[in-house]
Amino acid sequence: MNNKKFILNADDFGLSKENNRAVLDGYNNGFLTSASVCANGEAFNSAVNEILPECQNLGIGVHLNIIEGKALTKNELLTNKNNEFNNGFIALWLKSYNPAFLQEVEKEFRCQIETVMQYTKVDHIDSHVHVHSIPNLFKLTLKLAEEYKIPYIRTQYEEMYFVPNIFKHLNLKYPPNILKIILLNHFTQNNRKLLSKSDVKTNDFIIGVGYTGLMESSTVEYGLDALDDEDCIAESLIHPCVYSNGKRNQHYNEFLITQDKRLKDSIERMGFEITNYKKML
Repeated sequence: MNNKKFILNADDFGLSKENNRAVLDGYNNGFLTSASVCANGEAFNSAVNEILPECQNLGIGVHLNIIEGKALTKNELLTNKNNEFNNGFIALWLKSYNPAFLQEVEKEFRCQIETVMQYTKVDHIDSHVHVHSIPNLFKLTLKLAEEYKIPYIRTQYEEMYFVPNIFKHLNLKYPPNILKIILLNHFTQNNRKLLSKSDVKTNDFIIGVGYTGLMESSTVEYGLDALDDEDCIAESLIHPCVYSNGKRNQHYNEFLITQDKRLKDSIERMGFEITNYKKML
């Protein structure tokens, strides 16, 4: 008997009120099952005080963020003089070999995790721009997951698949995404060796790296169709956002994924149970 699980997770919960409204609508009127909240997001208070009480069965993760916005802790190496994060993915990778830098990251990660845990039970950890996939940052994240008894950490293995839409592949966003898959799949191979020695669990597949910035219903459907495993957890990460100032946000199509009843039916016909990490505890 198949044991296939599918999780539709909204990253960037708490970054803005538009993200928050998309989570609320995606949960109440669609099939969004999970969300990852940014403790340093501008709309964090709204997320935990206004949205979460209306979404009792929503799975919640900590979306560790050392890429965008201001830190919750004071730092010298991780931020600029205004305490704003100022490192991209490659810079974080290079600096991750510096013990003093890692100490600052750990302090910030701890503060973000503890801030979210003040308001809700956390069932997984992931990160903005996948920074926790960087091997030394993954070691740190795993240590914190064990310490705070958070049962799941996202890993980023994605099967290479193609949506039959030439315009997606001609888009300038697509070639860098292929490089991301190669790098993140390599990191995941090493990171899962650490997980094999831990009680912390992870997803088997991710959907959303190869088509970052290009996500819509077909990218989810074709991504799941490429999976042959009869026993797996597949997580699709999206960044749903509703209208902002009367205009469609660039991530509006990702919000529409949560509302697509045809897609939901297709996922279930493929044998996947739509669930979240919270329900799998």
